[in-house]
Amino acid sequence: MASTSTPSQSLHHHITANTNFPSFPTNKPFHINYSFCLNKSSLRAQSSSTAKYNEVVVDEEMDKIRRLQNGSDVRGVALEGEKGRVVDLTPPAVEAIAESFGEWVKNGLEREKGRPVKDVKISLGRDPRISGANLSAAVFAGLARAGCVAFDMGLATTPACFMSILLPPFMYDASIMMTASHLPYTRNGLKFFTKKGGLTSPDVEEICDKAARKYANRLAKVSTMLQTPPMRVDFMSTYAAHLRDIIKQRVNHPLHYDTPLQGFQIIVNAGNGSGGFFTWDVLDKLGADTFGSLHLNPDGMFPNHIPNPEDKTAMALTRAAVLENNADLGIVFDTDVDRSGVVDSAGNPINGDKLIALMAAIILKEHPGTTIVTDARTSMALTRFIKDRGGQHCLYRVGYRNVIDKGVQLNKDGIETHLMMEISGHGAIKENHFLDDGAYMVVKIIIEMVRMKLEGSDNEGISSLIKDLEEPLESVELRMNILAEPRYAKAKGVEAIETFKDYIEVHI
Repeated sequence: MASTSTPSQSLHHHITANTNFPSFPTNKPFHINYSFCLNKSSLRAQSSSTAKYNEVVVDEEMDKIRRLQNGSDVRGVALEGEKGRVVDLTPPAVEAIAESFGEWVKNGLEREKGRPVKDVKISLGRDPRISGANLSAAVFAGLARAGCVAFDMGLATTPACFMSILLPPFMYDASIMMTASHLPYTRNGLKFFTKKGGLTSPDVEEICDKAARKYANRLAKVSTMLQTPPMRVDFMSTYAAHLRDIIKQRVNHPLHYDTPLQGFQIIVNAGNGSGGFFTWDVLDKLGADTFGSLHLNPDGMFPNHIPNPEDKTAMALTRAAVLENNADLGIVFDTDVDRSGVVDSAGNPINGDKLIALMAAIILKEHPGTTIVTDARTSMALTRFIKDRGGQHCLYRVGYRNVIDKGVQLNKDGIETHLMMEISGHGAIKENHFLDDGAYMVVKIIIEMVRMKLEGSDNEGISSLIKDLEEPLESVELRMNILAEPRYAKAKGVEAIETFKDYIEVHI
């Protein structure tokens, strides 16, 4: 059983009562009231191109919603507290986006089935951010406006939201995860799923454009009543059982099938995000010793460190816990558990190129010759590592959604592609519905670790699988702020990159 030494690292049985939203009464209508004001002098009628909507449209207000799009997600500032940042992910904005998503799902199902559809079911999960409860109410209000039936998963992970569409008896039509991943507690956001997977950037752009019109035309006040409150569901238990079954079936332990992790000590650092469930609902129930695990209790202020497998503090604390407890493996999750990193028994962090190499070694054992897609930031050494094991390496555009979509397309084109992974830790596997799931990645690593022990080949642990990976003498990733108005930021960034490229070509 996991144990910790500080109040911020309390055991899961102390915090289960705080991992979900407050229950809504079922015998009373659920009221949501909030308002926002616009300067009347800023209102103007739109040109003939939008006159057909017969609406008053305010360009500036519409841009506020459009700027919330972050590729295939929606992200914004939900709370005050960041210097130079204003709150833009407000309840009215979230309500408009949720309503537009509900309509988008409903319209898609009607096109697919060729008939009107009723009772479109959409689930919502969230990470423990303190803005989550307030914004969740706005999501439910928006889904109700769209005529959808909402299901409240409470504290959840991003991969679990997608799996709630696939696993019986839930099998919702779509799902939303409310998270801003590893960003500060002041931020929040929305990720969208249908049975086809995560939405693409053009999909989210379409939804945000429609939401912008709704938002801009609710000029003075928004007041919404939910006659039927969202239904509370416990999906995380089903999702955890799904992961446990995968480990049991694929290890197929000859002595203790139901507890294949017996004899292993595994440290989990959940970073006070949504990943604590993996300790008590997966590892403990499979027989693992999780004593020494860190930051399991959800805390939307993230008091210990940024929940991010790329964060140096997160990896250092996990490394120390692994060495102190002589553990077999350490695991670091990001806030919503769509990314992970690991630490081997010697305390060596495995993330970035090393994590991709480890996953590639495992996948190539199972699927010899397969293509592996990564973003273009990975090293030439990784390419050699993959090719030396008979695999093919496809380098593609930066961005986890780009990498995953490329893998999906390659498979459609007849090119077997089983692993798609970005250097940040986002990784998707074909067998897992092309879903970027940090917990599933760890499951694959744990299965391999147990198999190696059963085969008697675990003297060096999982690191033996990547001992041939060449490491660079020095590696630095630079991230720079772009000083420009949000609408011009992308163009300014492209200009800066081109200028730097020209300089390098001339002087080096």
